[in-house]
Amino acid sequence: MLERFQHPAQVVVSGFAVTIAAGTLLLSLPQATAGEGSAPWLDALFTSTSAVCVTGLVTVDTGTYWSTFGELVILGLIQVGGLGLMTLATLFAVLLSRRLGLRARMAAQAETKTMRMADVRRVVRNVVLFSLVSEAVVAGVLTARLVLGHGEPLGRALYLGVFHAVSAFNNAGFALWPDSLVRFATDPWINLTICTAVIVGGLGFPVVFDLVRQWRHPAGWTILTRVTLTMTALLLVGGTLVLTVAEWDNPGTLGAMPRPSRWLAGFAAAVMPRTAGFNTIDVAQMRTESWLATDVLMFIGGGSAGTAGGIKVTTFGLLGFVLWAEMRGEARVNVGHRRLPEGTQRQALAIVLLSVGLVTAMTFTLLSLTSYSLDQVLFEVTSAFGTVGLSTGITADLPDTGHLLLVALMFLGRIGPLTFATALALRERAHLYELPEERPIVG
Repeated sequence: MLERFQHPAQVVVSGFAVTIAAGTLLLSLPQATAGEGSAPWLDALFTSTSAVCVTGLVTVDTGTYWSTFGELVILGLIQVGGLGLMTLATLFAVLLSRRLGLRARMAAQAETKTMRMADVRRVVRNVVLFSLVSEAVVAGVLTARLVLGHGEPLGRALYLGVFHAVSAFNNAGFALWPDSLVRFATDPWINLTICTAVIVGGLGFPVVFDLVRQWRHPAGWTILTRVTLTMTALLLVGGTLVLTVAEWDNPGTLGAMPRPSRWLAGFAAAVMPRTAGFNTIDVAQMRTESWLATDVLMFIGGGSAGTAGGIKVTTFGLLGFVLWAEMRGEARVNVGHRRLPEGTQRQALAIVLLSVGLVTAMTFTLLSLTSYSLDQVLFEVTSAFGTVGLSTGITADLPDTGHLLLVALMFLGRIGPLTFATALALRERAHLYELPEERPIVG
């Protein structure tokens, strides 16, 4: 099958589309719903897309609308979407044939962002093992806490622990409680465990593996690792301070909590826009300035080659270095003791411009279709594009056209605007000549 495509990105796009279609079919079965009859095709399509794209936006309540079979389908779609279809496909190829063709390696490399073709097999194995072990650890902690601290029966606690561990590590944000995690807003065991899973899953597998290999030698860390860790720390600290201060005396969110719990909820509110989508406070009751700060966090997202969405912290951080070099009048962009290639600079700029254009166009379109305010629509659109899943509560009430637009936006946000554009290109074109240079006036 891979030979039919001329670019590995086409395989990624097609693979995600096929998985969404399969999930839609399964969720359309009568067995997938808790009530009588089957789910409307649009609800099935929206939920399947949200699960595969690890977003978390929903048109129906996950824990009450879907049956156990439906929830397991959603769980499977989250796992497949989080790991990446090409990662799983490559793993199966290794297990069955013990050999990988060139195109299969290229397809896996496009999804896992490995640096060398020879590393694909090892990286895919490590990605799967690391994901499963991490989810198992998180599930164990959640299960124990639900049994010992909240009185859940062991079987139910285990089911809830596994579901939310997979959802958290894959930055999906699907929850089986109608209020997401609001009921656990003051519980540090639940909050910090899920936040840790979200952060680790959102760092990106290359960063995690680099840390494992060289955790004692920070000087040997790659640019990707340094920029990702630095930007993640800055966004978490800055986001916690901004959101906690903005909501400190808001009776609808943090104002009703004990003071120590406000910082815990504020930290969770800063972590979840990394594309997790869980919420421990009522998003609809947040202040306008908090929505704007969350929009920024959702748009940036998490690390590259991980389970997070958005333009990625690496892209945002590298553009910061480009801006700094331009302000200093330097001809080259340096990150630490390394020079940043011009191709990488153009790629980062292209991703940001495409993303801004896409979010702006979708926001304008939804505003023309609904009577909701700009704040609400922008929040919803940014959440869908960043595959976050946070909502002001308007998703279920959008018209069918609005739901289809969010489906397209979640799909584009997951595979990446640049990947999608590359997938449509039949071949790369190289110019054998250069045109004369002319410098236009800028600014």
